Amino acid sequence: MKIGLDLGGTKIEVMAMTDSGEEVFRQRVLTPQHDYQGTLQAIKGLVDDAEKAVGEPCTVGLGIPGTLSPVTGLVKNANSVWLNGQALDVDLGRLLGREVRIANDANCFAVSEAVDGAGADKHVVFGVIIGTGCGGGFAIDGRVHVGGNGVAGEWGHNPLPWQNEVDTNHAELTPCYCGKPGCMEVFISGTGFWKDFALMTSQTLRGADIVQLAVQGDVEAEACIQRYEDRLARALASVVNLIDPDVIVLGGGMSNVERLYTNVPKLMSKWVLGGECATPVLKAKYGDSSGVRGAAWLW
Repeated sequence: MKIGLDLGGTKIEVMAMTDSGEEVFRQRVLTPQHDYQGTLQAIKGLVDDAEKAVGEPCTVGLGIPGTLSPVTGLVKNANSVWLNGQALDVDLGRLLGREVRIANDANCFAVSEAVDGAGADKHVVFGVIIGTGCGGGFAIDGRVHVGGNGVAGEWGHNPLPWQNEVDTNHAELTPCYCGKPGCMEVFISGTGFWKDFALMTSQTLRGADIVQLAVQGDVEAEACIQRYEDRLARALASVVNLIDPDVIVLGGGMSNVERLYTNVPKLMSKWVLGGECATPVLKAKYGDSSGVRGAAWLW
């Protein structure tokens, strides 16, 4: 039996599953805000509850909104800032009395979809999370590819490629929290989508409402989605040019916009070297559950 945990900024979720991937237990609790020791205890409580439910000890994998530095062994780049600088794997291992495997949450997403999701049986899977932020992760033969600096797949904090004048204006008015100019996260996250609409129309709407307006024929909403599709195509084409994955799998709130799967692959060809691109762009099979499933599959 395997236990996976997804440690987010607002909630911690646990899932226990069999070696064949069958879910047998799931539970979530609120994340103790700015409380490292409280977070450790919350994770232990979830593991204890899961093992009590399944009646046996389990392996434990954890997805986090950051990564373990291969240099220091400490957490870095976590937007749950109280995790940064902590030896999370060591502290949890001591608390639970066993090894705990930890990976970035986007990497866990990629692993889940590579093992038995939309990218099952593919050699190289690039997993994309386009929700509040913009994350990415690589799985190679179903295993996390972390990289020498622990940041493989962090494409969201590279500049959006082939920027035009409209893009440049958007980037200047909507700077990225990381402090770097023109990050892809500013454009292709769900947050970037609705902020683009707000910049162009002075209306602040949820992303789902903008999509619905486009369905109803609203010209401004349709233009916003077309800008988003073009930007996402350029962003994904840059990944194809760099590593040429066998499949790209989308997750996060924007992955529910069904037209992306028809329009974006067509637009990518323009930006891929040679003018050809047959890379499948698919919706995640497990949706919001991919992170916690991928954490379990770390074993």
